[in-house]
Amino acid sequence: MKVTREAKTAILVIVSILLFIWGYSFLKGRDLFNSYKTFYVIYNDVEGLAPSAPVTLNGLTIGKVNSITFRDTVQGTLLVELQVKTDFPISTTSSATLYEPGLGLVGGKQIAITPDTKNPKLAADGDYLRSVLKPGMLSVVGDKLSPLQTKVEATVVTADSLLHNLSNVFDRQTQQNLRVAILEMSNTMKEFNSAAHSLNGVIAGNKQNIDATLANLNKTSANFAKISDSINNANLGEAVKKLEKTLANVDKIMNDVEAGKGTLGKLLKDDAMYNNLNGASKELKQLLADVKNNPKRYIHLSVFGKKGTPYVEPAEEKAEDQKAEEKKLE
Repeated sequence: MKVTREAKTAILVIVSILLFIWGYSFLKGRDLFNSYKTFYVIYNDVEGLAPSAPVTLNGLTIGKVNSITFRDTVQGTLLVELQVKTDFPISTTSSATLYEPGLGLVGGKQIAITPDTKNPKLAADGDYLRSVLKPGMLSVVGDKLSPLQTKVEATVVTADSLLHNLSNVFDRQTQQNLRVAILEMSNTMKEFNSAAHSLNGVIAGNKQNIDATLANLNKTSANFAKISDSINNANLGEAVKKLEKTLANVDKIMNDVEAGKGTLGKLLKDDAMYNNLNGASKELKQLLADVKNNPKRYIHLSVFGKKGTPYVEPAEEKAEDQKAEEKKLE
């Protein structure tokens, strides 16, 4: 069978058209000879997501963003078409997370599919996935730095106000006073330096005396150490025990005296002994007075043997003695 030139031309044109369609689709990321699934996701803001951006699942690239179009011209929502090829089961409740890989400085936005393995119902071609927006590192840093920026601005305003107030306080007179104070402080430091030099001269001139004084101090410290060792070696514990025992005996004696025990206690506490001593003292006084007044009653000088006159107690003294006896009986 002979193929005509027109048939060959028609076949060539058809093949060329098919190759053009395939090449165009390939350049746009579509492979006509592979089976892809198409999923759709609705975002309020794609944050710079571009077509042909990779679609990943657990970090593995399984597809790309096919197109981004406005779904609603009133609210401005965006419809993102995903072209995915994978054997991993993607359920209808899986989510498509728009994120920023790395620091987001290079590469732009990407979409990561997070499968819901608990749902056994698989998503079919043309189904919609849930949209999730994950803020990038720069957005998080910007959110963290925003309060800090506010505080820094407030601090700068406060510092500006403080500097303004200081400028008002430090007028020309105050500045002149500060200059004078600094000059006087400089003179004081010079005088202090001169005094330090003089002190160094005094110390250098009396170095021998200072050395001798320090030597005596060392000798005194050594003697004190010896005395301390002697005191430490002495049996102070035994001496303290004996002193405590002696004090205990003294305390016991004082308690006995206070209780009226013993001769000393009776002497201090017994009224009868006091009364007896008082009476004896009184009688001795009367006896001495009678001896003085009537010596003949006690000393007899008789040549012819005349008897002496016996002593007769006066009535007053007798009455006083009776009263004393009655008090004792009471």
